[in-house]
Amino acid sequence: MFAAYVEKPNFDSPLSALIVGEHPELGVPEGWVRVKMSAASLNWHDIWTLRGMGAAAGRPEIFPMILGCDGIGTLDDGTRVAIYPIIGNTDWRDDETLDPERNVFTEQFHGSFADYMVVPRRNAVPLPQSLASVPAAVLGAAWLTAYRMMFTRVRLRPGQTVLVQGASGGVATALIQLGRAAGLRVWATGRSEEKRALAESLGAHRTFASNESLPEKVDAVFEPVGAATWKHSIHSVRPGGTVVICGVTTGDQPGAELASITFDQITVTGVFAGTRSEFRDLITFVDEYGLKPQVGRVLPITEAAEGMRMMWEGNVPGKIVFSFASS
Repeated sequence: MFAAYVEKPNFDSPLSALIVGEHPELGVPEGWVRVKMSAASLNWHDIWTLRGMGAAAGRPEIFPMILGCDGIGTLDDGTRVAIYPIIGNTDWRDDETLDPERNVFTEQFHGSFADYMVVPRRNAVPLPQSLASVPAAVLGAAWLTAYRMMFTRVRLRPGQTVLVQGASGGVATALIQLGRAAGLRVWATGRSEEKRALAESLGAHRTFASNESLPEKVDAVFEPVGAATWKHSIHSVRPGGTVVICGVTTGDQPGAELASITFDQITVTGVFAGTRSEFRDLITFVDEYGLKPQVGRVLPITEAAEGMRMMWEGNVPGKIVFSFASS
């Protein structure tokens, strides 16, 4: 079958570690199902795998590894499904994101950048026919993370104000669209006029340049950027407000701002993906409100290397999605 995978990671030159071509067919263990892929979205996690970072660090035995954390496709019986990205201990009955043994696809099991993906049956979540393949392909990682950030980690009411840092990223665009649909007043920051215009087109009520002072403090800040915007996030939230973190694309060594956090009693919380129940609720929410996730570029899986390069250079607003011609 055709796939995009890594045989040997390369920390200094991750894009050179990508192989796009034929890969042996995968077996289907008992309790797992085969998914014929229709579309799959690209995430920074794929770059980390190419570099041998995170869960892949010091584990040469997991390679070769097919990339891709999420996507959609059909089961052998024709059922249309979206891939829930977290796999854990089958005996775990609590929040899946807190399972000490949890991992996401490509950390131990092959991912979605292939003609066929093999997943535990519970990870193949039924998808309404009303949701188009390409937009739905981004729900499993970016949109699920955004959903948990907005609706689980913070108790917000319609009319309250939130700030989304980094207006054009995958999680950021999801936060803007979800927040607007939920009746929140959504503000966003972006490094360029183009990125701020995109945020406004997706529903942001106001936009600001990166690290620009706001006219008033907000109830919550959603922080997918990291060190570059951390100080701004802490000083933009009201006393007693919340800063929710999901990413460190600009590094994880920000100034602590401990005095501000302490004296203003700011809650700082992190998010890693979401639960299967949240994923099902997200799918229902997107379907019922007619939301169309922002996709910046669609490429055939044969052009996976070009998609990786685009994400690495950071010039594509929204998500990059790979399509599968055979589907």
